[in-house]
Amino acid sequence: GKRKVLLQGVSRGKVTSYDLSRSVMWAAIDIAEDKPVVTKEKESAENVVKRIHDNIRQLVEYEHLPEEMLLVVEDNEEPGELADIIIAHYRLSLAHAQALLEEFDPMVRLNQADKIVKEDLQQFLVSENIRDKATDELSKGQRDYFLREQLRAIQRELGEGEGVSEDLAELRTALEEAKLPPHAKEEADKQFTRLERMHPETSEYALLRTYLEWVADLPWSVTTKDRLSLKVAQEILDADHFGIKKAKERILEYLSVRKLKKDSKGPILCFVGPPGVGKTSLGRSIAKSLNRKFFRISLGGVRDEAEIRGHRRTYVGALPGRILQGLKEAGSKNPVCLLDEIDKVGHDFRGDPASALLEILDPEQNKDFRDHYLNINFDLSRCLFIATANTTDTIPDALLDRLEVMYLSGYTREEKAEIAKRYLVPRQLEQNGLKKQSLVMDDEALLFLVERYTRESGVRNLERAVGSLARKIARDFVETNKLPSKVDSEAIVRFLGPTQFDPEENETSPMVGLARGLAWTVVGGEVMPIEVSTAKGKGSFTLTGQLGDVMQESAQAALFYARANAKELGLQEGFNEKIDIHIHVPSGATPKDGPSAGITIAAALISALSNVKLASDVAMTGEITLRGNVLPVGGIKEKVLAAHRSGIKRVILPERNKKDLIDVSQDVQDEMEFFFVDHVQKLPPLVLDGKIEP
Repeated sequence: GKRKVLLQGVSRGKVTSYDLSRSVMWAAIDIAEDKPVVTKEKESAENVVKRIHDNIRQLVEYEHLPEEMLLVVEDNEEPGELADIIIAHYRLSLAHAQALLEEFDPMVRLNQADKIVKEDLQQFLVSENIRDKATDELSKGQRDYFLREQLRAIQRELGEGEGVSEDLAELRTALEEAKLPPHAKEEADKQFTRLERMHPETSEYALLRTYLEWVADLPWSVTTKDRLSLKVAQEILDADHFGIKKAKERILEYLSVRKLKKDSKGPILCFVGPPGVGKTSLGRSIAKSLNRKFFRISLGGVRDEAEIRGHRRTYVGALPGRILQGLKEAGSKNPVCLLDEIDKVGHDFRGDPASALLEILDPEQNKDFRDHYLNINFDLSRCLFIATANTTDTIPDALLDRLEVMYLSGYTREEKAEIAKRYLVPRQLEQNGLKKQSLVMDDEALLFLVERYTRESGVRNLERAVGSLARKIARDFVETNKLPSKVDSEAIVRFLGPTQFDPEENETSPMVGLARGLAWTVVGGEVMPIEVSTAKGKGSFTLTGQLGDVMQESAQAALFYARANAKELGLQEGFNEKIDIHIHVPSGATPKDGPSAGITIAAALISALSNVKLASDVAMTGEITLRGNVLPVGGIKEKVLAAHRSGIKRVILPERNKKDLIDVSQDVQDEMEFFFVDHVQKLPPLVLDGKIEP
C-alpha cells in the first residue's frame, strides 16, 4: 500500500561562507540555538500551547486538517518546536516564511503560529456558517444553485455586495441615467436590491428585470423645447391642412399663452366631425408646429380598463397601459398624445376605460398618474392631449366635461377640389411612381371628379378615386409609354368608368307628398326624402322606415297640428276619419331618429292632404310643436352642405338658426337661397308648387 513520510526539521543554522567554485554549491553552516524561554514567559507559553492544541483538535474534528497533524502537535509542548511544525504546515508567503525562519525567539514564533491557527479556524467557521445559510435558502433539486449562493453569501460577509453581473451593471447604469425623481428612485433601488438576490433562472427574476427596464426606459426627465413662433406654426398648419380656421386659431391661442406663461396648463381639445375631414392628421400637424414628439392611441373598441392603466404585475404577460407605452415610444415627457375615436370606447366586466381617462384628462390629477404595472406616480401634466370623435353623444358626460370640443364640419365641393390639388394628387403621384406632369388636372376636372365619383363629408373616397386614376395612368404609361397631356372629364370617365353620382338626381319634377328633409349623421349631413301617401279608409295612421321614438312623435305632432288647423291650412275638416295616411322614409334598413324632420313631415302631409305638389328644389329642417311653432335644431352647417352637394338651391331653416349660417362659407351661401320660418303657417307659400284649393 501507500506510505506517508513526515519530515521534521532538527535545528536552525547560519551560513558562514559559500564555495561556488565546484559543480555543486557548498556552504559552511553553524548551528544556531533558540533563545531560552525565561521563567516569567513559561506560564504564558503553556497557555498558548494549550490553545494551539485545542484549535488544532477542532480543525481535525471538522476534517479541515489531517489526523497526523494532531498526533505530531499533541506530542510536542516545546514552544519553538511546536511553532516550527505549525508554520511548516501552512503555506505562507515566501517573505513571511523567511522572516519566521530567521526568528530565534521561540515565543515570537509561538505567538505567530497561534495567530495563524486561530485565523484558519475562524475562516473555516465563517465558511461553514455561510454554507449553512446558503443551504437553508435552497429548495430541493437546486444543486446547481448551491455554488452561486455560496459566492453571494461570501460577498455579503466580505462587504462586496456591489459585485453584480454585467447585465445588472448595465441595468443599474440605465436607472441612474434615467434621472428618476426621488419617489421613483427609492422604489427602483428597492426592487433592484431584490433583483440582485434572486436566481437568474427563476420566473420572478425575469418579471422584475422587465419591470426595471420599463422604469429605466420611461422619459422621466426628457423634454423637447416648444417652438413658440406663431408665424412658423401658422405656416406648418396651413401647409398641412386646408380650411379648419377655428382649430388653427385655437392652437395659435395656446402658443400665445405658452409664450406669456411658461407653466400654463395645456387645453384638452376634442375635434368632433365626420370621417375624413382631417381630425387625426391635424393632431400630427399640431405636434409638428410645436416641435413636440407625437404618439397616437386608438381607443375604438377598447373595453378593458387595463388598456389605459396597465395590468398589475401579478398577471402573466403584464404590461403598462397604452399611455406609458406611448410615452416610451415618443421618448419625451411632453409629447402630443392623440386619443383617437374617443367616442367609441366601450365597457364591460373588466372595467370602464372612459372612467380611467377621467384622471388622465384632468390637469389637476394627471400630475400624479399611477399606472397599475409601474405602481409609481408619473407626471402627465406636461403632455398635450388631443381627442377625436365622430359624435359627442356616446361620450360620458363626466369625460365630455373635461374636453374642449371643436367641431370640424364637412368640406364643400370647392374645398375638396382645392384639397385634391394641394395634397391628394401630389401624394398619389409619389406613391404610384409618377412625376408631377403625369397627372395634369384643371379645376373643372377636379370638380367633375368630386361631384360625379364621391359624395361624402370628408375626402377619403376622393383620395381613393385620385389613387385609382393615378394607377390607371401608370399602367397605361407602362403599356404604351405615353402619358395623357391633360386629364379632363372625358379622360376621367375613360379611366374610372361611368360616373357614380348624378348631380341632377335630386332635381326631379315636383310631386305630391314628397318633401326633402335635411338630417345630421356622424358622417355628415344627408338629404332625407319623406313620402306621405293617402287613401280612402277609416283614418289609420302608419309610419314605416325604421323611425325612432322621437321621429314618430314628431310625425304624430305634425298630423295633430294638421287636424287641429285644417281650416286655416285649407284642408278638408274631418279628413282623418275618411283617409288612411302612410308616412314612409326611404332607406328602410337604416334607423332614423330625431326631432328635426318635424317641418318636413308637416310639409309632406299638407301636400298629400291638399293634393298640391311640393317644389323639388327645396329642402328643410326644423322641429315643430303642437301649436305649429318651429324650434331650432343642430348641425346646420352639415345639413346646408348636404343640400349644396345634392344641387338643392333653396333651404328652409328655423328663424332661431339664422345665426348658425356664419359657419357656412360665403361661397356656398352665394349659391343658395335661405328662408327662415318660426311657424308652420309660413311653410305652404315656400314649398307648395301651387295654391291649395278649398
